[in-house]
Amino acid sequence: MINLDVGMLWYDDSHGLSLSDKIARAAAHYRTKYGRAPNICYVPAQALAQGAPSLDGLAVKELASLLPHHFWLGVAQAQV
Repeated sequence: MINLDVGMLWYDDSHGLSLSDKIARAAAHYRTKYGRAPNICYVPAQALAQGAPSLDGLAVKELASLLPHHFWLGVAQAQV
């Protein structure tokens, strides 16, 4: 179930970076831009082939409708 209505879409096709690193870069940009840390990040299902990374305070979930290399970050509705 998606509990995010509004968020920031981030594209990162950098080679040589782990999924955790890509999400951390996106989260840092989100914090700078919006003044608060995201608490949820949706990633394409194929990105979690080796399991969800553990990131402090950030839930990582799959969303089949996301295109490869895209990340959707925001603050989950329960936290707003």
